[in-house]
Amino acid sequence: MDTENLPTLDQLNFGLLALRLVVGPVFAFHGFAKITRGGKLDGTARWFDSLGMRPGHLHARFAAAGELATGTCIALGFLTPFAGMGLVGLMAVAFWTVHKGSGLLVFNNGWEYNLVLGAIGVALATIGAGEWSLDNAIGIDLNGPVGFVISLAGGLAIAAGLLATFYRPPAPADTAADAA
Repeated sequence: MDTENLPTLDQLNFGLLALRLVVGPVFAFHGFAKITRGGKLDGTARWFDSLGMRPGHLHARFAAAGELATGTCIALGFLTPFAGMGLVGLMAVAFWTVHKGSGLLVFNNGWEYNLVLGAIGVALATIGAGEWSLDNAIGIDLNGPVGFVISLAGGLAIAAGLLATFYRPPAPADTAADAA
């Protein structure tokens, strides 16, 4: 194997840090926006209710807190497999409740953003946050196959459980009644 084209350890650590410092704050901002922007938390709760995530006031708070915590942990490289699980779980619920059936492209309300963030969560959980992370500083080493399973299987299991328990989509409009 030709190793001369592989990144150095510092290059790898810098790349992981750069990725974490973009994805983490952007994801955390989504949680912050649910609390402070537009209709604020009450508006977010109404939106969740309209999607079928009931009770909306509870899911708005959990989604905002989950996005804030997940984004912060990604940025800091702290409990990275569990932060990856948060990315996968939150994005799986977003896919199912908002974007499913809209195709891939985000400009058509598609699910590409959800897929990319979920994949980043799994990749970071599998590779690890790098040496320039809190995980490394305090000796947390759950990357590799364990991180992969925690992030992907854990995230999908949490999303499935949440959806099975709380998701009650609105009934489709009665087209026969609308035609009359």
